[in-house]
Amino acid sequence: MSQSLDSLLAEYDELEKKLADPSVHADQAGARKLGKRYAALGPIVQTAREIEQVKNDLEAAKELAAEDRSFQEEVEQIEEQLPKLEEKLTELLLPRDPHDGDDVLLEIKSGEGGEESALFAGDLLRMYTRYAERQGWKVEMLDGTDSDLGGFKDVTVSIKTKSAVPDGVWSRLKWEGGVHRVQRVPVTESQGRIHTSAAGVLVFPETEETAAVEIDEKDLRIDVYRSSGKGGQSVNTTDSAVRITHLPTGIVTSCQNERSQLQNKARAMQVLQSRLIALAEEQKAQEQSDARRTQIRTVDRSERVRTYNFPESRISDHRVGYKAHNLDQVLDGDLDAVVDALAAADRAERLAGG
Repeated sequence: MSQSLDSLLAEYDELEKKLADPSVHADQAGARKLGKRYAALGPIVQTAREIEQVKNDLEAAKELAAEDRSFQEEVEQIEEQLPKLEEKLTELLLPRDPHDGDDVLLEIKSGEGGEESALFAGDLLRMYTRYAERQGWKVEMLDGTDSDLGGFKDVTVSIKTKSAVPDGVWSRLKWEGGVHRVQRVPVTESQGRIHTSAAGVLVFPETEETAAVEIDEKDLRIDVYRSSGKGGQSVNTTDSAVRITHLPTGIVTSCQNERSQLQNKARAMQVLQSRLIALAEEQKAQEQSDARRTQIRTVDRSERVRTYNFPESRISDHRVGYKAHNLDQVLDGDLDAVVDALAAADRAERLAGG
């Protein structure tokens, strides 16, 4: 453990004092960061206090049982609570993914399969949007290229929580990156044959700590163009859309849904910063030869992660062997069971020290 329980309890008390100081909230970004840390420590502190209370109750019950055997049953009941709470605390004290409280940038790109792949990309966007609605998150479309039949050749959205929480959007969607495969009869298929196509999903934590990456303006190519497709009031009227290419890495980000070219450029820069941070963390993890599957690596689109089989109404996640026959509900945003299976596998791996 990077920090002892005592130091975490002391940190929690110190954060509580700071957050009670009105002057701290003058710096909204700083206050939000403190709030996230305070919220992350909350479950640890609560469980530690529960353990302390149970131990006190157990001691009192044993004293009573020594005088009156009728209290022995209460002693046994209290003793059963301790192992469960201690196991919960052990799990809470495991090193956390530092991005778990972060919002995310999610990109969906159609792949092999032409229009059918683009339609499936649209289905995935709807699935994540519906899931976000169920979680009370806010979805903002940043950029997208429509296909002829109403799907998306590519689309980028930002998904945000409405308040600082220890388990934010990244904690639930960080495993979604990879190749998502669909098996169904396309609307363009006249013979009723089942086709297989795919779309790529990339997920990045949208971190506020952007100072870790310095971007040289000389490394950027900035293009402006006229917005197209679904969007705001300026769509198809002005050259307000902005595309930024980071020449050293080849990363391209774009935004067309803000009201002005300046706002679109600022938003595209934020996306670029988050992408570069994710890339730097991936490279660092590889250099350290971290054997455990990192969350950042799951954005590798070469990895097939899930299959959506329409004829059998089946969804299969190939990483953890998850299968269910409720495809309609999943595509309507009922993703919790799939995400819970991935989270459980990750938790088991961390408990095993992988």
